[in-house]
Amino acid sequence: MPLTFQLDPPVDAALRDGVLALWADVSNAGGAVGFVPPVTPEEIRPALLRHLVGMAEGGTRLLVGRDERGEVAATAFFTHNSHPLMTHWVWLYTVMVHPRHQGKGYGRDLMAAAEEAARTAEGFEHIEAVRLTCRGGTGVDAFYARAGYKEVGRVPAAIRVAPGDDRDDIVMLLRLT
Repeated sequence: MPLTFQLDPPVDAALRDGVLALWADVSNAGGAVGFVPPVTPEEIRPALLRHLVGMAEGGTRLLVGRDERGEVAATAFFTHNSHPLMTHWVWLYTVMVHPRHQGKGYGRDLMAAAEEAARTAEGFEHIEAVRLTCRGGTGVDAFYARAGYKEVGRVPAAIRVAPGDDRDDIVMLLRLT
C-alpha cells in the first residue's frame, strides 16, 4: 500500500511524537540523519524543535508520508534560503523512511513527492533547484542519484561518525528547470 504524502501538515502532539519516533528508529537502524546510534527520541527532540521553530517562522516546510495506519512513515524538511542571492533554491533535510518500510519503494516515492512539492506547491513558484547533503560511505548518494540528483560538491572527512571514522559530506542538487 503506498504512502500518503502531505506538505505542511498540522503540527500536533501525534505528529511531533511520530517524527521523533521515526527519527530515532532510522538513526538506530544506521540511517545517516544527524545522529549516531544509540540515540533516544529525547536526544533528538532539540533538533526537531529547531525544525518546528523554522516551520512556525515560515522558513521550513515539512513533507510527511503516512502509512496505511496513518502513522508517520517518512519525512523530508524543506528549508528556504534567507540569503538574498540564493532564494531560487531550497535545502532538503532529514529525509527518512522508517526501516520497517524500506525495500517497498517508499524512498523513491518520498523523493518523487518532494520533487513534486518543490515544483508545484504554493510558495515554491520561484524555486529552480533542490539541494541536499548526505554522508559518504553509506551508499545513499547513489540512491539520490537515481532520484535525479547530481553530485556538485564533496568535503572530504567533514563528518566524524566516531574517532577514526570520518566521512565525506556530499552535496547533491536536483535542477527543476
